[in-house]
Order: sequence, then structure tokens, then C-alpha cells
Amino acid sequence: MNPYSIVLADDHVMFRKGLKKIIGGIADLEVIGEAKDGLELLEILKKRPPQLIILDISMPRLRGLEAAREIKRSCPQIKILILTMHKKKEFVQRAMEAGAEGFLLKEDADSELLQAIAALQQGKKFISPLLTPELMDLAIRESTPDLLTNRERQVMKLLAEGKSYKEIAGLLYISSFTVRRHRDHIMKKLGFKNLAAMVKYAIDHGYLAHDL
Repeated sequence: MNPYSIVLADDHVMFRKGLKKIIGGIADLEVIGEAKDGLELLEILKKRPPQLIILDISMPRLRGLEAAREIKRSCPQIKILILTMHKKKEFVQRAMEAGAEGFLLKEDADSELLQAIAALQQGKKFISPLLTPELMDLAIRESTPDLLTNRERQVMKLLAEGKSYKEIAGLLYISSFTVRRHRDHIMKKLGFKNLAAMVKYAIDHGYLAHDL
């Protein structure tokens, strides 16, 4: 199997070298290109598109989020991990709106970069652990439609309505065991520690108001 291909886009050469060293220690990962700005990144993609781009927000010529939008228009299959020093809510929101699957703070890179890459490889979202709960919730809210299946959304809605596992099983024509399995998948995907947190999320985000 070919290594998972990655392009690094950051205008700081030493920082790119640091990332490349971390990634180089993993056998099934390979950095196939480096760019110092958004325009150079787009030129690299024309020659050899990677599976993942690790992208800084603040770059000269074409900024990171503008580049992300262009990449998603032309190559939607490429995953994007934003790697930045910006912690403000609007940057997380804009990154998700631009199509990024991950948002990692540079101060987290040493300890969390490989975990972030692994999450995106598996089709999951990744948000830097140093972000506040409010920003975590924002990112989950933006990504929920992509993370949950229709059946998982149905199960979450019915659990939030106070239905028992047996009742949900009867309504959806599945077993109680399958209901519990869907519950576990929901909690794992969205990072809920208990059922109460999942129910609160469903209520707060209007799941009870819609037919799923």
C-alpha cells in the first residue's frame, strides 16, 4: 500500500521542517510537497494532488482559507487540516465553512499532529484539544451532518425525546442491541462522555423539532 500523501503549506521554513520530521517518523505517511504560500500550493496540486494538506491560515499572496475554498472546489476529495496560532471562534467557523476537516493549534502540533492526521484518514473531524468547549461545540455542530448517518440521527432524536431502547427498536424495526450500538457510535463520533450530554446536544440543536 502506498503511503498516505501529505503536502505542507506554511510560510515558515523551520516550522515546515519540524512538521516534516514528525511525519517522517511514521512509515505509512509521506510528505510529497511543500509550499510557502497559497499560490505555490495550488501549483503543486496541479502536478501531484495529495490525500491531505496541512495548511496555515496566515500566508502571503493567497491566504490559507482562500486556498482551502479553491481546493475544495477543484479537488473535494483532498482532506484539509488547518494548522494555525489563531484561537478565535470566527477562525474555526470560517475554516469549517471553507471545507476543512480539521483545526489544530500550532502549540498543540508536537503532541497532537499525528492524532489529527489519523482522525482525518479515518474520515473523522479533528479539533485542537486546547480550544474552549464553545469552539468544540461549534466545530461539532458544523460537522455533524457529515459524521452521523441518517439512522444515527434518528436514534439520537428518539433518545432525546425520552424513548426507551425497546421503544426505539420497535419504531425503527431494529433490535435493542442495535439501538445501543448506534448510541455508542454517536457518542464516539461527537465526543460525548455520557447519554445526558448527547440528549442535551440534540435538544439544544433542534433535533426534536424536525422529522428525521
